[in-house]
Amino acid sequence: MTAATTGGAAGTGGPTEGLPAALAEIVEDFHAVSEPERLQLLLDFSRGLPALPPRYADHPELLEPVPECQSPIFLLTEVDDDADRTVHLFFSAPAEAPTTRGFAGILAEGLDGLPAAQVLDVPGDVCSRLGLDRAVSPLRLRGMTGMLGRIQRQVRESTAA
Repeated sequence: MTAATTGGAAGTGGPTEGLPAALAEIVEDFHAVSEPERLQLLLDFSRGLPALPPRYADHPELLEPVPECQSPIFLLTEVDDDADRTVHLFFSAPAEAPTTRGFAGILAEGLDGLPAAQVLDVPGDVCSRLGLDRAVSPLRLRGMTGMLGRIQRQVRESTAA
């Protein structure tokens, strides 16, 4: 692992260890604010979730549902045919589900545009590293873990083909 993918010094055991730089920066942002402010930061990510491009907005059946989430959310990954196998993420989540949208926004900002290998190396406990354990229910945290698991499975399937 390189320093760029660890998000910090190797072996520190901190919340950013093993994360790609963009995702590590998000985790650092959550830890830089108080617990009540973390919910506001999550809402900011909710508002920043990019809209689906027309090719998917007009064909929602192409997106995979994430049943682990309490709210209806759908996602799809694309993997470029370049040397890095660059990953692109697409999410559909209702505006009335800000927690779910926020988690999707975190994953979109932290993983979109990364090489497939880095996306596949993201640890499954990334959602617990945000420090939201007391502010968000365990069921909602499992939803984010479900999103990451589906993203990684779709990337594995795309890169194996």
